Amino acid sequence: MNKFGIIAMTAVVAALVSFGTFKFATSQFVPDDGNNNFGVTAASAKGRITAEAPEFINAAALVTQSIVHIKVMVSRSAAGSGRYDPYYDSPRQPQSVMGSGSGVIFSADGYIITNNHVVNSATAIQVILTDKRIFEAKLIGADPNTDLAVIKIDAKDLKAITVGNSDQVQVGEWVLAAGYPFSLNTTVTAGIVSAKGRSIGIIGQKEEGQDRQLGNATTMGSAVEAFIQTDAAINPGNSGGALVNTSGQLIGINAAIASQSGSYEGYGFAIPVNLADKIVKDLIKYGEVRRGLLGVSFPSPSTEDQFLIQQGIKPGSVLGAYITSVQPGSAAAQGGLKAGDIIQGIDDATISSSVELSERIARHSPGDAVKLKYKRGQQNATTNVTLQAQEAAPKSSRMTDADAITSQLGASFAPLSTAFKQRYGLPSGLGISKVEADGLLAQIGLQSGSIILSVNGYRVNSVGDIVNIFKASTNGIMRFECLTPEGQRVVFNLSFGA
Repeated sequence: MNKFGIIAMTAVVAALVSFGTFKFATSQFVPDDGNNNFGVTAASAKGRITAEAPEFINAAALVTQSIVHIKVMVSRSAAGSGRYDPYYDSPRQPQSVMGSGSGVIFSADGYIITNNHVVNSATAIQVILTDKRIFEAKLIGADPNTDLAVIKIDAKDLKAITVGNSDQVQVGEWVLAAGYPFSLNTTVTAGIVSAKGRSIGIIGQKEEGQDRQLGNATTMGSAVEAFIQTDAAINPGNSGGALVNTSGQLIGINAAIASQSGSYEGYGFAIPVNLADKIVKDLIKYGEVRRGLLGVSFPSPSTEDQFLIQQGIKPGSVLGAYITSVQPGSAAAQGGLKAGDIIQGIDDATISSSVELSERIARHSPGDAVKLKYKRGQQNATTNVTLQAQEAAPKSSRMTDADAITSQLGASFAPLSTAFKQRYGLPSGLGISKVEADGLLAQIGLQSGSIILSVNGYRVNSVGDIVNIFKASTNGIMRFECLTPEGQRVVFNLSFGA
């Protein structure tokens, strides 16, 4: 066979192979089945591979019927108040400002869920439905500890959202976020669940009526953060809106973003609906949240590893919530729990962190009986406890002087010079010069060299400031915002009750 014959034969063989490959490939392609499903499947059921796009259209249609635009009027006066406000750092005259957020219709008769920071201190609340009807709303109740609030409009036959189950949400699952970012009409964005049980130290950091941005770490005491993290685009104005699964079921209430610019940069956070459902029903029924208390303390997530290392414990060996102290007379004390125990389960749920412990306990009411699984040394044990009600600490037993508070915190303090504050851009601050091993600050892993920036949202520059803020507290719980020597902001609660 001559040279040209060989070339011709090669071309024919190549064409046949190409045609056969095309026929094989197209035989595996699955066309539209009438339900907008496309994919590629193997020839047999064994080892079948299917790639399908999630169904967003129906979920978006469902959620947008149950989202509302919330506008609030807030009267502010920062002049002379000492209130910590990261957005404004100069005295200003009283003024009225307009805020904007989102809400989720919880019931057909007009109850609407939103964030506490959306409606906090509002002098007027206006709700705009998707059909453009406008209603004046009244505040039914709010819970700063979870950043949830319930408002009510006088309307009937509203489209209430379908409540899902946030415990069943999985990392990697597709979700939709819906709300009114930048006061735009109803907007829906898509993404996945990036993480669960996130504690970011955001609750209580910003002034009311503002969308919040990422802080760091939280958590002891009454504040509860166990956010669902998502990369669905969430922007200012989305606060109080819905995070839903692809079935259109509510799995979270959008509450915060992680951003250096103030707008979406890939991280959003939503309050899990299983927690929100309990809080909302309490607010509707009682006008307040009635939360069962266990009575234990644990390190904040940002300092937990450091704390465990100081105790001679390898952080990776602790799976659960490491208890640093047990409040005398509490449910935990009555159940036999001790400092050093590691709580690893509540009823049928496994607990892998203090964040999960806080969120699970927060779903319960006073008087609820729960079964705790814990580890003490190398021994596993269980105990049944009855959660108690949170009560205001008696005034007569409260710490009301500088020496007493310094002693209980277990630390020595030093004022910051004006030059130091100016150099590091700090509007306030009280230095921690020494931390005692048995004090409250040591229990949460705070080191000497840290700086207290604010307490209960108010700036502090001296121990006297802390005393005055404590005297104004109604329940003996103090929320500290601090700056560590490494420059990390941490937020935690401490109880100074009897």
